[in-house]
Amino acid sequence: MRKIAPFFALLLASPALAQGAFTDPAAIDAAVADFTGHAIGSTGGAAMPVDRRLRMTTCRSPLSVSWRGVRRDSVIVECPDPGSWHLYVNVRSAPQASAAVQRGEAVAIVVSGDGFAVSQPGEAMDNGAVGDWIRVRSVRDGTAKGEPIRARITRPGEVTVPLDE
Repeated sequence: MRKIAPFFALLLASPALAQGAFTDPAAIDAAVADFTGHAIGSTGGAAMPVDRRLRMTTCRSPLSVSWRGVRRDSVIVECPDPGSWHLYVNVRSAPQASAAVQRGEAVAIVVSGDGFAVSQPGEAMDNGAVGDWIRVRSVRDGTAKGEPIRARITRPGEVTVPLDE
């Protein structure tokens, strides 16, 4: 008769292994979908299902799901039982809008009000897409002058400072 190494004997004696009791990956997928409010593969939902080959012990407590970091590009799924497991699940993010203005790019700064609009050359101090607010600086004689101001990108190469808002 072969002698089993103590580590493997402990594993074989484990109730989870003996009974085949593991956390169902589909339950993890459902918990992530409930937490994010989006289905697997959709924008805002898990990028893909949890790997079905994972064998995580059964959790006696309800799964804990939370965002990982401020970018919300992944969630942490944890079994709160002492000495248990945790898992990171990537979230499919929305496609980033392409930048209409790049930092350092020359822009037209349009100041508009009720019945008038004037423009002057400027320089973008931030990157941004149409609709974003960025900092810009006026340019005179090819040199950026003055304090930066906030302006909204209206189209590539143009920002607006509305006076009537």
